[in-house]
Parts: sequence; structure tokens; C-alpha cells
Amino acid sequence: MDSRRLLRTSATALAAAGLILSGCSGGSDAAAPRTAAPAPSSAPEAPKLKKYYEQKLKWRDCGVEGFQCATLRAPLDYAKPDGKEVRLAVSRARATGPGKRLGSLLVNPGGPGGSAVGYLQGYAGIGYPAPVRARYDMVAVDPRGVARSEPVECLTGPQMDTYTQVDQTPDDTAEVNALSAAFKDFAAGCEKKSGKVLPHVSTVETARDMDVLRAVLGDRKLTYVGASYGTFLGATYAELFPDRVGRLVLDGAMDPSLSALDLNRDQTGGFETAFRAFAADCIRKPDCPLGTGSVAAAGEAMKKFFRDVDAKPLPTGESRELGESLATTGVIAAMYDEGAWPQLREALAQAMGGEGSGLLALADSYYERETDGTYANLMSANAAVNCLDLPPSYRDTAAVEKAVPSFEKASPVFGAGLAWAALNCTYWPAPPTGRPHRIAAEGAAPILVVGTTRDPATPYHWARSLADQLSSGTLLTYEGDGHTAYGRGSDCIDTAINTYLLEGTPPADGKRCS
Repeated sequence: MDSRRLLRTSATALAAAGLILSGCSGGSDAAAPRTAAPAPSSAPEAPKLKKYYEQKLKWRDCGVEGFQCATLRAPLDYAKPDGKEVRLAVSRARATGPGKRLGSLLVNPGGPGGSAVGYLQGYAGIGYPAPVRARYDMVAVDPRGVARSEPVECLTGPQMDTYTQVDQTPDDTAEVNALSAAFKDFAAGCEKKSGKVLPHVSTVETARDMDVLRAVLGDRKLTYVGASYGTFLGATYAELFPDRVGRLVLDGAMDPSLSALDLNRDQTGGFETAFRAFAADCIRKPDCPLGTGSVAAAGEAMKKFFRDVDAKPLPTGESRELGESLATTGVIAAMYDEGAWPQLREALAQAMGGEGSGLLALADSYYERETDGTYANLMSANAAVNCLDLPPSYRDTAAVEKAVPSFEKASPVFGAGLAWAALNCTYWPAPPTGRPHRIAAEGAAPILVVGTTRDPATPYHWARSLADQLSSGTLLTYEGDGHTAYGRGSDCIDTAINTYLLEGTPPADGKRCS
């Protein structure tokens, strides 16, 4: 994949802390109570759900060579299966052979808010290892509220441009009020445009949709590869339907037992770890825009740059200037994959020379902004899911101010901005329906959990924790940089995952790769 594709794929594969620098995250300023997990479902489906489980998909040409598309029906509210419906976009690429077909392999790139159909058609359906694509129908469904599946909409393109430029490191009361007002306006826009679907885009509901799709595809058990937030979705599925778990790969794992404040703060530390790896690489090069001294000095140079553009935004060659918020977004966007580091060095050098278009392009890629000024619904869906899945991080702005020092300790470079970014769920119109809790999925078949030691968005200790929680969890470790591990160049990782998918045999628990 090219750099832009890598950044888009990675940005849509964020953890439940979400697009935290955009303000799309959930959490609690006090650890939420560990409530009981949803009751596992191994009994036959309720009679009122039968029409969904027995529906027939009408496959049609997608307009994308090699792929078919269909529409899956599901109840808007599973507690009211005779009520309104949602229609979910599904796509597949048929198994290519040779070899016996193993069924369907469902993929999800994360987000929440990432288009699984876009990921399938743009990468997984053509870029996954050939032996896997030979034996499986590659399948994706855009989760409810995402992309082609009754998308949550909140703001227009020009409104999103304004929203992404709001100062997220407020220096005084006026700036705090402006940031709060931006989050309130965003939430009000979501309620106005998407009020019907807004209370029904939780991860639990999406996991139930996945089980309907599994049945409709004719698979007795679910085979699945989920990245980042997709690991939470996969683990939730295993919790709800442990006896229907086939081969599940959870890559770039989340820890479902953490409150969202803890998730946000941990992810902030993950970005600091990734930045230090970038800085260590940069200072070895004579043209490093952060200097050629120490990693610590590079961090200070980065903070000074952010302060400078906060005080005086840079021209970009278009109507939008590059202020601190967009500059921070651009830098963080490049943390997801070390292949983007050269692009970041060039963009920083350009910005330190007084022109911000390079960092703006990185930020636009992160936000999935097109050149015509339109945005994908990633940001809107991200907030909608996160704000349902966990209670809000903060009760008010005073709680943010109290939390800022702990975020700055986790990341001297990014901490303050990421602390304030978690404020938006405070104003969300749909009350949360989830709580943090451990997921054991007792009775499930072996589940493969994959963690990367210097992952910026899903810190490695989350993978260790999830593998420990799952009764059948097996941990596979990639010692390296970047977000997620499968298909990123490690033969050791890819062989272990391919063997599991094709033969059902997970690697030894604790296996490490580089």
C-alpha cells in the first residue's frame, strides 16, 4: 500500500479511545464499575429474530472488479425485533482456490468508524496472503452507523474544517469555552441528523449483527480478523457467542477492562512511545528537522514547534491555516506506520520553514478528508460508538484540568491536547449503554491475540491483558514499531497467523517475532 493508503487504514483502526486528538473518545474520570458481561447466547435464536437469521442475501456486482455486494437487514433495536430495521452494506470476494473452501473470513479494520467494506475492497480482499484468499471467501460488513450502513452524520464539510481547527490546548477561560462549545455543537449536529440510529450503534449491537451475517453466509462458526477496535468487536462477539467462535485473530488488541479515561491516557503514552522511536530514527539523519542531538531534545523541539504554530498558524496554500490542532494531528497520523516517517520528516522541515501544506495533508489523510472538502463519516461514527460503549471521561472541564498533569506525564509531547480531546462525550445526547469489564468468553475455541511492542494506538500491555482475560487466549508478540502486526513485513507473524487461519493451530502462547 502507498503511504496515503497506510495512513487511512491505520487511522480507521484506532482503539476504543478512538480518534482522541479529534475529541472523539469516551471514558470516565473515575473508574467505572466492572459490571457483569452480557449473557452468552448458545440457545437457538428468539423466534422474532428468525426472519433475520434466515434471510437470503441478493448478491450483485459492486462496480469493483472481483467483488460482490449485498444488503443485510438487522433490527435497529434487538430488544424490539419487530420494530424498525437497519440495512448494512456487505461485500465479498469469493475464494480463489485451489484447495477446499474453509468458509467465510470476516475482516474489520477498526476505528470505530472505519469502513470494513472499503478495507476489504482496497486491501484485504486483494492484499491478504494468497493461501488465505484461496481458501476463504473474504467478507466485510460496514458496522451500523458507518460508511455505507446507515451512516451517522453530524457536520457539513465546512463545519468539519472549523471543528478540526479548534484549539485543543486551551490557554484561558475563553479558549476552554470555545472548545466546549465545539464539542456541544458536534453532538447537537449528530442528534439532529442521526437521532434515529444514534442510540443503536454500540459494539454489542454490531457484534450481534456479525452473528446474523455468519448465519446468513452459512457458516457454523465465525472466522474473523479484527484490527485495533476490531479486537474489541471480536472479543465482544466471543463473549456473546462463545460456542460460535471459530478462528479469531485480534491484532493490535484493546483492553476491555479499562475505563475510557485509562484507555485515553494509556493511548497517549503509546503515542509518546511511537514518537520517541521516530525521534531516535530522525536524529541519526543529518537533515532531521528536530535536530541531531538526543531524543529528549527532539521532543523539546517538537513541543516548541507546536507552541509556535499555536501562537502563529502557518499558511498552507489554501484557505485553511495550520494551527496546533491540525499540526498535532498530522504528526500523530505518521506515528501509525514507520513507513510514513520520511514523509513526516519532510513535512516537519517544510513547516519549520514556514509552510504547512505537508502536515495538513497528513492531517487530512487521518481525518479522511477529500480534496473537494468532504469528509468520510469516520469522525462521526467514532464518537457515536465510543460515547455509547463507555461512560464519559469527564463530568466537566474542571475534571479535564485535574487530569492534564497525568496525561503530560504519559506524553510530554502530546499529553495536554489529548487530555482535552476526551471531553466530547460529556455532552453526548445518547446515554452510554456499556461499562468496562473483563472478557473471558468461557468455552470459546482458541483465540489469537496479537500485540506490537511499540504500537502507538493500542499499547502492548493491552494485548497482554486481553490474552490473559480470555479463557482461550493465546498471545503472539511483534517486537517492532507501528500499529498492528499482520501483513506488515514480519514473516514470523504472518506465518503464525496464516497457519492458525488455515489449519486452526495457534502458535505457542507467548511466541515472539521481529
